[in-house]
Amino acid sequence: MPSSHTSQIRTDLLSLDEGGRCARVTINRPDKLNVLNTVSIEAMIDAFTHLGRDDELQAVVLTGAGERAFIGGADITEMRSLTRRSAPVFIERLHGACAAIRQCPVPVIARIQGYCLGGGLEVAASCDLRVAADDAIFAMPEVRVGIPSVIEAALLPRLIGTGRARELVLTGDTIDAVRAEQWGLVERTVPVSQLDEAVDRWVHSIAASGPRAIRLQKSLARQWEDLALDHAVKAGVRSFTSAFETDEPARMMQAFIDRKKP
Repeated sequence: MPSSHTSQIRTDLLSLDEGGRCARVTINRPDKLNVLNTVSIEAMIDAFTHLGRDDELQAVVLTGAGERAFIGGADITEMRSLTRRSAPVFIERLHGACAAIRQCPVPVIARIQGYCLGGGLEVAASCDLRVAADDAIFAMPEVRVGIPSVIEAALLPRLIGTGRARELVLTGDTIDAVRAEQWGLVERTVPVSQLDEAVDRWVHSIAASGPRAIRLQKSLARQWEDLALDHAVKAGVRSFTSAFETDEPARMMQAFIDRKKP
């Protein structure tokens, strides 16, 4: 399996039976609950920027090393030294990592086990799909350490509604995986032993679809977040038309028709 490694981010590439490949990006600070500091944030940006150039890529799985945490937040040992001048640099960099995930041209799946806190939850919210082990713990505890929840915390009202988003960011309280699924913060909760199976099921479903169609669909889904309904519909028409710039629709539709023939 081809792979690339830094001290804090690991990227592994796996060839898929359906064709193309899947990347597994691992935040590799298990002794620190995979908290994000400047080095790991920049490495994550580099990893997703590089993956975005891979035309054979079908999906990305983002996870944390070890069993204790997906991402335990941003590194408060670094943040406690921030000043009015350095604070925006740090938080804009973290936003850059979230943006790199959202701009990745293929679906990104968050594989969540253990703690998913603060900046870690913002990273998870930036992914396209989220599956959590039943031991996962979620919170936005920034107010507990004297700062507001910012940047991709703005995605939370879209995912779980205004009231629940405010409950998270104003109280700093934790919720478990069952409640996270009930709220729509994650799409699925499974026993720890079934976490990889659930991730693999999504990966293979994505890989069985049209590679160009998947990329068009992710791009369109991003546009739906920002556009008024009539503009979103027009964007969909453009995306539909763009699909026919290659033979993928005709080829896959014919294969579907052939399977239906007696």
